[in-house]
Amino acid sequence: MTAAYPQTRWSLNDLFPAPDSAELQAVFQELEQQAGELETLRPSLNEQLSAERFLEILDRLEAIHTQARRLDAYASLYFAEDTQNPAALSLLQRSDQFFAELSNRLLFFSLWWKALSDEAAAPFLAIAGERRYWLEEMRHFKPHTLSEAEEKIINIKNVTGVSALNTLYDTLTNRYVFRLKVDGKVHKLTRGELTQYVRHPDLRLRAAAYREMLRVYGQDAAILGQMYQTLVRDWRNEQMTLRGFSSPIAARNLANDIPDSVVDTLLEVCRRNAPLFQRFFRLKARGLGMKKLRRYDIYAPLGAAQRRVPFEQAAELTLDSFQQFHPQIASLAERVFQENHLDSEVRKGKRSGAFCLTATPQLTPWVLVNYQGRMEDVSTLAHELGHAVHSMLAAHHSLFTFHPSLPLAETASTFGEMLLVERLLKEESDPALRRDLLFAQVDNAYATILRQAYFALFEQQAHEMVQQGATLEELAEAYLDNLHEQFGDAVALSDEFRWEWVSIPHLYNVPFYVYAYAFGQLLVLALYEQYRKEGESFKPRYLQLLAAGGSDSPERILAAAGMDIHQPAFWQGGFEVIAGWIEQLEALPAPHKPSAIL
Repeated sequence: MTAAYPQTRWSLNDLFPAPDSAELQAVFQELEQQAGELETLRPSLNEQLSAERFLEILDRLEAIHTQARRLDAYASLYFAEDTQNPAALSLLQRSDQFFAELSNRLLFFSLWWKALSDEAAAPFLAIAGERRYWLEEMRHFKPHTLSEAEEKIINIKNVTGVSALNTLYDTLTNRYVFRLKVDGKVHKLTRGELTQYVRHPDLRLRAAAYREMLRVYGQDAAILGQMYQTLVRDWRNEQMTLRGFSSPIAARNLANDIPDSVVDTLLEVCRRNAPLFQRFFRLKARGLGMKKLRRYDIYAPLGAAQRRVPFEQAAELTLDSFQQFHPQIASLAERVFQENHLDSEVRKGKRSGAFCLTATPQLTPWVLVNYQGRMEDVSTLAHELGHAVHSMLAAHHSLFTFHPSLPLAETASTFGEMLLVERLLKEESDPALRRDLLFAQVDNAYATILRQAYFALFEQQAHEMVQQGATLEELAEAYLDNLHEQFGDAVALSDEFRWEWVSIPHLYNVPFYVYAYAFGQLLVLALYEQYRKEGESFKPRYLQLLAAGGSDSPERILAAAGMDIHQPAFWQGGFEVIAGWIEQLEALPAPHKPSAIL
């Protein structure tokens, strides 16, 4: 039995006691001094550099990055807890400027390292130990690296360009107020509060919630769309025109250390499986007593009322599910609660959505969720705690190699969700509730796999369209076409969804981030099938996969676990698991539902 954990706001004291504290201010000065000391070693960089001096430079770099990560994490988390706080915005802007300048001062090492011939670099790699993969990955960018002066200009430009636009997007959209009439009363809601109604049993309330979200974002579509076009042009200018990447997505693929061909295969397999989810949506329409689902209804619950779960129970369910799989997983997740690194409250101005941030390997990660008592909120809690567990299992690695690349970063989080849902399915004796849980599981698979893959496909199209001078209306029309392809004739789609894309932060903040979700979910489905077949013998291999962190390429880490990500059959295997869930649902008796007039 786990301890009872109430819903709380996090503490950032393990980073710094306050934004104006002497300790935080001192870090700015310490980093200046450490950077200056490292700069004095620049003249010694040559092919004859001694092993001792090379390792000393790596140690100094890691010490600087560790301090910088603490400061950057504090600024980001302080802003996330209240995006309308002027002091938080000021600190974030100050730190962004400072880190751009610091990065420029340290740039000389990476440029020297990438400029070395393979023969000259080999002896240094041989002694690098834990930091070898970090050094190898840095050299992958050799063909796309510019001169020192150009790299410095880009770093400085990003502070008042990309970073400023993303901060502006977050500040603007997190202040939105949504109005929704519930039980005859108009409520003023945050986006997180509004989102709970898109899964409401009342079909009219679901539609009203979506329409209100799209109305509010649509009012600013001209502004948000211009922001997006500017970010897309900036990405192309830097990544293709200056750095010479073959396509906009290729820059993200290299950062993830995933071959372009693997991403192409992943997205193509996802596209081919759109009919599988269309089949599910037709089944769900029958379960809801509807002739056809509307886009408003794709996450509708099958039950007459949503199951509400108090936060304390959600924490217990999650931790106990982790405990049943492996005590170490539960123990690590519980550290997030014990050290008050979890912000689960819903507050005006707080960043919407959910995330996990790990500052350094030595510090327990911080987790943000907006918990409102829905079953999907329980799954989100399990997801983000899975991220935290992943970081902690890899904490024995260097700062440079403990964090996995984006595609592998979704492994522990998605697996954590699977543990929770499978536990609920196993323990639920009511056939109707089991059916509802299974429907919800396929809902989540759609949201994590197909929806995200189609976001990536839209991004690819949008980046090309912006380059060709497309208008915002043309981008919106392309997004609507994207949705029509996803849903086919299984879902009725209203025209207002053409502006949904301006409400997706990942499209702005991290171009082409989204395919990592599909990668991670399909990978986890394959892993979970192995777990079902192998039982206890699977667990050490799984923990070893997580403990690898970012110490090697995703391809090699997964190959060691017996997975070939180049093969379409590997990705198709995940869809076969989903097809099995749908077959189970098709075999169940149809629920008794009144017909809807649609």
